[in-house]
Amino acid sequence: MTFVALEAQSRALGKTTLRFLTLEIACDSLRRNRLRVFLATIGVTIGSACIILVVTVSLTARSYVMNQIEALGSNLIYANYVYNPNRPSSLDDDINLSDLQAVKAEIPEVSEVAGTRQMPVTLEIEGNQIPANVVGVTERFQAIRKLTILRGRYFEADDARSHARVCLVSAGLAQRGWSGASPVGEHIRLGELQFQIIGVFTQRVSSIGTNEIQRESVLVPFNQITYLSGEDHVWLMYAQARTPAEVPVVTRSVYQLLKSRHPGPAAYRVQNLDAVLQVADHVAFALKSVMLLIALIAMVSSGTGIMNIMLASVMERTQEIGIRRAVGARPCHILFQFLLEAVMISLAGGIAGVALGLTIPTFIKPMLQDTVTVQFSWLSPFLALLVSCLFGLSFGFLPARRAARLDPAESLRYE
Repeated sequence: MTFVALEAQSRALGKTTLRFLTLEIACDSLRRNRLRVFLATIGVTIGSACIILVVTVSLTARSYVMNQIEALGSNLIYANYVYNPNRPSSLDDDINLSDLQAVKAEIPEVSEVAGTRQMPVTLEIEGNQIPANVVGVTERFQAIRKLTILRGRYFEADDARSHARVCLVSAGLAQRGWSGASPVGEHIRLGELQFQIIGVFTQRVSSIGTNEIQRESVLVPFNQITYLSGEDHVWLMYAQARTPAEVPVVTRSVYQLLKSRHPGPAAYRVQNLDAVLQVADHVAFALKSVMLLIALIAMVSSGTGIMNIMLASVMERTQEIGIRRAVGARPCHILFQFLLEAVMISLAGGIAGVALGLTIPTFIKPMLQDTVTVQFSWLSPFLALLVSCLFGLSFGFLPARRAARLDPAESLRYE
């Protein structure tokens, strides 16, 4: 049955049948121009996939940074004395153990305080000279940094009280010095002192904003670093706020307390990990901007392609439009038909883009580190489909309006 007969029959049956007829004619037109439709959907597919990837990359980057911060130590603030080579420094300017006690006692928002001091050494292990970093840590260092103990144990309170010469070595130093064998129970010499290894540790994540723990490092109780270095001041002080909301308050309070306890020109750098989050946000924003630009370019290109296809379709089907108008179709019916075709093209591209945008992260995921968890948002596919349909409507409206405004008499005479 021809579309003319269908048109006449649908007019007799009512509006519902007319809508189905419009859908059937639109599908038939798209089937007759498969290559054109396929080329037009490519841009929509790329744009829709980019929208999903923008959301996925943004959520994944944010989640990764937050996991890194949580693994390093949540709600963390760290402070150190800033040495100025242009003015003489005093030992009274350095952060000391009494400052740590004052921070814990006078700032109620602080839950934990710890301090470190480091110095470089050269270890001789099985005849090999290995440069390493000795880090003296106070008692609550593990509570803040949450190091992972691979073998042996961490320091206990009795180790500090008894001035025991014990230490932990990093996994990198254990691998290099003992070729993967367990060094627990072995002895190493640091300066003039001999220490027993009681454990092997690793950081849950690499340090962010701090660098006292390196690949080859040795941890010793803080009272032992004073024997090795001859100095008892703290190089880096950690303070942990009770909640994330209290981090800015603790940051200001620590700075004010240090300045009050060390009056004069001494300068202190008190920081938190908000700067890391800001950098992550800036990187994520740059990635989103680039990918959104790609999506916009793809969508505009695909929209232009849809418009060209629809304009060509209007020209080719001018006589068909005239016949439909002659048998009773209204301008709104013609407008609806061509808009429907444009939306169907963009919707097909959007569905393909959604499939592509969800598939790419799935294939990339095995190549990522175990610490990176791909984060999906199930709202992004709906957003991609909505945007693709809106672009289809926007760029398909002009050809549809032109088709609806064609004069029936002129259309019937068109060859």
